[in-house]
Amino acid sequence: MRRIFCMFVIGLGIFLAAGQASWAAETYVNGIDANFPPFSFVNKSGEPDGFDVRAVDWIAKEMGFEVTHQPMDWDGIIPNLLAEKIDFIASGMSITPEREIKVDFTIPYWTITQVFVAQEGAGMTVEDVLHGEKTLGVQRGTSEAEWLKEQAEKKGWGFTLRYYDSAPMAVADVVNGRIDAAAMDDAPAADAVRKRPVEILGTFGMEPEEFGYAVREEDDQLLQTLNEGLRRLMNDPYWQELINKYNPGE
Repeated sequence: MRRIFCMFVIGLGIFLAAGQASWAAETYVNGIDANFPPFSFVNKSGEPDGFDVRAVDWIAKEMGFEVTHQPMDWDGIIPNLLAEKIDFIASGMSITPEREIKVDFTIPYWTITQVFVAQEGAGMTVEDVLHGEKTLGVQRGTSEAEWLKEQAEKKGWGFTLRYYDSAPMAVADVVNGRIDAAAMDDAPAADAVRKRPVEILGTFGMEPEEFGYAVREEDDQLLQTLNEGLRRLMNDPYWQELINKYNPGE
């Protein structure tokens, strides 16, 4: 009897261990903008990095799953999610009514405003950009790109929009004098100011937006897992460590 009991216990242990290994081995793919510092970018070593990347790494460890980060073009990132080429998007994505028609979002984790960036010392104002015959750069596929296009048509603003694959590419053209200003979220704008001879002119009328992680509408369990992970992270000292390291609010 003792031998049978021992074999049962051993067998049960193997079964439970196998089950835990299978569960822990669950791997998700996070789609990221490869050039959206400080939230997501590819660092000098060629590895995905940034505030969102490290936050998701912590959540994955805390919640018991594995994650890889897949850089891709921003304007195609939601279609790639819907096509199941990635599992979720944690990369500085604004929660907007238009996007909520297609995907579900987690709880908000960051609030941003949109600003104009121009050459340092250019003596330009927000009003100069809106009402002058300026060339304004903006990343395609962003909420600010859509807002500026719609508002310009409604209000007769005089700028010409030029679209870019990333905010840093627009900033580079500001520095080189190819465009007069660029529109972007305040966090990448602050990152640009730390690295390039540019300055923030100010906000231009868009309402503040909140960032969230996006998942497919049918992925309720993943949504719950990410929500719980975000709640735990924002109550953990590591959250402030991430803020201190990546400066997303400065």
